[in-house]
This record gives sequence, structure tokens and C-alpha cells, in this order.
Amino acid sequence: MDVSSEMSVDASAQEGRGEQTAAEVLGSAELPSSQTPFGRAARDFLYGQVWSRPGLSRRDRRFVTLTCVAAADAPEPIEEQVHAALASGDISLDEMLELVLHFAVYCGWPKASHLEGAIARQWDRIHRERGEPAPAWPELDNLTLGPGDMEKRIARGVEEFIDVNLTPAPPVNSPYRHAGILNFVFGHVWQRPGLTRRERRIITVASVALDDSPVPLRTHVAAALHSGDITKEEMDEIVLQFAAYYGFAKGDALADSVEAAWAGRPA
Repeated sequence: MDVSSEMSVDASAQEGRGEQTAAEVLGSAELPSSQTPFGRAARDFLYGQVWSRPGLSRRDRRFVTLTCVAAADAPEPIEEQVHAALASGDISLDEMLELVLHFAVYCGWPKASHLEGAIARQWDRIHRERGEPAPAWPELDNLTLGPGDMEKRIARGVEEFIDVNLTPAPPVNSPYRHAGILNFVFGHVWQRPGLTRRERRIITVASVALDDSPVPLRTHVAAALHSGDITKEEMDEIVLQFAAYYGFAKGDALADSVEAAWAGRPA
């Protein structure tokens, strides 16, 4: 077999792998037209090479991807990725709703509101296509909001901040730190049981990377790696998945933070 024939076989194999992976990820084989550079790259690179890599589970890749498309205000990709995550069973409805809350903390409430709207639409669509009524969303008990005693809540927030960030907690000398960080973000959200700490780290790393937040980026990347919650190999895959969905320029900044954190890991 000559070189040109080998290249043709390799290209055909890549196309087939991309189409198969796209069907598995999206629940269908619908891709942009392969007659354009973008369409060919989506098939051959995004699905043929990125989504098909073994270093990170499909579920984890979905957390990165959902964070990116929701933050990018990309209407069709948001609907597409939410539908795929729910229809595949990779992420349950309850987990998707927890993702919305965690995403709201790091990327803002308006974007989270749009994401939650997409979840409602796609939840209804999935069950309509199955010919069955959509189950109602869960009714939440106020006990899930954590302790009402503010002294206990702040104390828990301080402990959680230290456990998550591996650094001392900030002083309670501003509304942002007191009411926001220690009371709500770490006094409540990070302690909710709907997602694992590792999954919350994945969402957070993607969020602070796309937010152009240098200090939180360094802090959360280092804590994720130094805690052992995310391995270096998994973090490298997160960087690639993130770059594919939010751009390689921002992926480069995330990759630099990863390498710096890894070089500075405790002995």
C-alpha cells in the first residue's frame, strides 16, 4: 500500500470514529456539514479525537462542556448539550439542577437562569419524544438549605473554604467575604450533596478559566491537583476539552496554571 492509500485509509477511519463518537455523545449523528472546514473539524477533531480520548469519562467531559456552552451564551449548543446529557442518562435531572446552582456562583445568575430554562425545555422534550409525561421537578425541603444558626453556618463555611482551597479562610470584613463567600458559597453550596466535590471542582475550574479570573484560577487549579481530587492526567484532559469548547487562547492560560500548580505541588 502506498503512502497516499495509507493516508486515505487513516482519513476514512478518522471520519468513521468521529461520526460514531458524535452519535454516542449527542444521541444522533447530526453534525455540521462536512463540506466546510468547521464541519470537518467538528467531525474529525472535536468528536474523532477529543471526545473519544480515554483520559476523562464522558460524564466529566459533559460537565466541562455544559459549563462552556452555558457561559458562551450559545443557544443551540446549550440546548443540544443539555438534551444529550439528560437523554443519555450521563447526568440526572437532580444533578443538572445542582450544576445550575454551582454554575451560578461562578458564572452569574442570568446565565444560570438561561441554562435552567434549557433544562426544563429538554426535560419536557425527552419525555414527549418517549410518549410519556415529564416527571415533575423535585420539591425541595428547607432543611436542604443547611443550618439557620448563622454562627454555625459561618463556622462551617470557614472549614469548607479551608478544605476546598487548602488556604486560610478570608476575614469577615466585607459583604462579599462574609455574606457571599463564607455564608453562601462555602457555608452552603460546596456542601450540598447533589454533586461530588470532584465534580464541583471540574465545573469551578472551567468557570474560573473562562471568567479570566487569575487568582481564583490559580487557587482552584492548585487545590484540585494538590488535594488529589483531580489527577494531573485528568486535568490535562479537562484543559483540552475546555479549549475545544471555549477557545485555545483561554485554554492556554488554563494550561499554564496547571503546569505552574503541578510544579509547585507539595513534596
